Amino acid sequence: MTSSSKPNGPRQVPPPPGAKPASAYSRFIPREELSSFAAWTPGSLSGAEAPPPMGVHRPEPPPPPAPNPVDELMAQLKQVRQSGYQDGYRDGLVALDGFKQSFAAQVTAQVGAIAQSYGQQLDDLQQDMARALAVTATQLAKQMVRSELSLRPELVGIVAAEAVDTLLLSARHITVRVHPDDHALVAQGAADVLAARGARLLSDADVLRGGCLVESDIGVIDATLEARWRRVAATLGCEQEWADGLPPAAASGLDDEGAAA
Repeated sequence: MTSSSKPNGPRQVPPPPGAKPASAYSRFIPREELSSFAAWTPGSLSGAEAPPPMGVHRPEPPPPPAPNPVDELMAQLKQVRQSGYQDGYRDGLVALDGFKQSFAAQVTAQVGAIAQSYGQQLDDLQQDMARALAVTATQLAKQMVRSELSLRPELVGIVAAEAVDTLLLSARHITVRVHPDDHALVAQGAADVLAARGARLLSDADVLRGGCLVESDIGVIDATLEARWRRVAATLGCEQEWADGLPPAAASGLDDEGAAA
């Protein structure tokens, strides 16, 4: 036997007798045919959560969890560390800049002191070299003068004549003192000048060979070898005596030996 109804389809409820057949869309749907349903509210169209139906209490949301003290402490510690790092870095930069300036000033001062000390030492060295050169020059000049006196002893006559001519014409009582060994040389080489000025020629052992001492009523002309040598040494920037600190007698004997040599 066949049936037009499906085995698993919805069960059709026949209308009551004498009733007008109803449309398929206006019939009553039994409750047992509804599997699930929910009340519709206008707020559902916007996608927002609909309020609960009347008489239905929605459970309250759970309270937020209490903050963990350890987490808060670690966050504060991290913030303090970051702030300390920034402060330390800033202070370190300031200290480094101050150290650079202080170090530069210290190095500049040290370099300036070294340069000044070097300049002072260089000046002292130059002065020592100049002094040594002057001493060497005076020693060489002394040997040349001694050699000249030994080779040309007659030059003492020229020295005496020039010393007498230095006196003013008004000078009187002129006396020329020379070493005994130079007496004859002066008498011969300066005879005309001595006669013209009426000067006397005397031997004096205290006068070194090669020089003379001219005395008059208006002054003295020191043309001795020692005086002339001091003037020459002064021009060379050296204070050195002709006799090198020896007494006049010893110096006279030294010059005699040099002349003999």
